[in-house]
Amino acid sequence: MKSFRSIALAAITLSAAMPLFVFAQASAPAPSNAKPAPIRAVLETRDVDGAPGKQLVLGTVKMPPGAVAPWHTHPGDEAGYVLSGTLILKQKGQPDRTLHAGDHFFNPGGMVHELLAGPGDEGGSEVSTWVVDKGKPMATPAPQP
Repeated sequence: MKSFRSIALAAITLSAAMPLFVFAQASAPAPSNAKPAPIRAVLETRDVDGAPGKQLVLGTVKMPPGAVAPWHTHPGDEAGYVLSGTLILKQKGQPDRTLHAGDHFFNPGGMVHELLAGPGDEGGSEVSTWVVDKGKPMATPAPQP
């Protein structure tokens, strides 16, 4: 009998291949010097009981080596947990945080932030839960602070 952790990791790995992406991906081919894009997948979306107009979104983000999720905001709170590798979280007005597997983070709604794959050739992955305004884009690009 497989352990819950093995089943959960298998589910997350399989779901990362799902074509349902949280954020819009550029349709034009990337220039040859472009950094790899994060791979995002929605695992589940649900209305939040007792909070009309809010929805909970559960998803994964895989950051290949060199990947950057450039400066952006979310229309609600994000709580995340690093599954593997190393990630660097930059938040406006805060010192950069290097996150390793097992670390967690929080981005309040509207917080301008950027996520980068950590140094080396491993990259990293995380699972996040967003509580956001229903019908709004999951992310909005923001200028670098």
